[in-house]
Amino acid sequence: MTLSALTNPSDSAAIFESLNPPREADKGKAGSVEEMGSEEFLTLMIAQLENQDPTEPMDQLAFMSQLAQFAQVSGIQELNDSFSGLNNTLTGQQALQASQMVGRSVATNSNVSNLGVVGVDADGNPVARLSASVDMGNNASGGSFYIQDMSGQLVFSGNLPPGSGSLPVVWDGVDAEGNPLPPGQYRISAEVTRNGKTQTTSVYAHEQVVSVAIGAGNTVTLNLANGQSLGINDVKEFF
Repeated sequence: MTLSALTNPSDSAAIFESLNPPREADKGKAGSVEEMGSEEFLTLMIAQLENQDPTEPMDQLAFMSQLAQFAQVSGIQELNDSFSGLNNTLTGQQALQASQMVGRSVATNSNVSNLGVVGVDADGNPVARLSASVDMGNNASGGSFYIQDMSGQLVFSGNLPPGSGSLPVVWDGVDAEGNPLPPGQYRISAEVTRNGKTQTTSVYAHEQVVSVAIGAGNTVTLNLANGQSLGINDVKEFF
């Protein structure tokens, strides 16, 4: 018995089914080219060539079409596998880079900063520090920064030198009368003078990164010492 020339994918499916009768476990499953493995596809193509009618050889266009169809499906799968591997690699690299931020300080969008103990002096007394950045703008002739407790009471003020751009400021937790204040959160504000005019400006509190997390879509979240979390895209500066 000879087989007529195969000119379309439905003929290919018929040959494949005749060579590979469905098992009980496979009933109800589709048998499309997309679901074939490379060995199954090659078996099908060899069967087509061996069983074609010599008087009516297989249509070359149909043959090439089937090859192209399988190559396309196989190529897409390989591309998906490659992207998956690349994504895993990038996630690992991003996690490694993010872990290097632990222990560093970042400038946040908040003007509320934490006064924390960073060590002791020669006499064994605790040493505290609060730090932030003041936006001086362009060519400021100077200015002032202010520290308030969370009830709004002014506890300290200091002068800012002339400058431009971001200027770091540090407060040791001692009030205007020389008394050390307790650790905790304090609000910072600032004014700069430019062209003889005084205006308020932005202040960015510094916080230490204690851990990082990688979320969906490889988003990096920084967990700060004050208990807050910050997206890496919201960081103003790293220190």
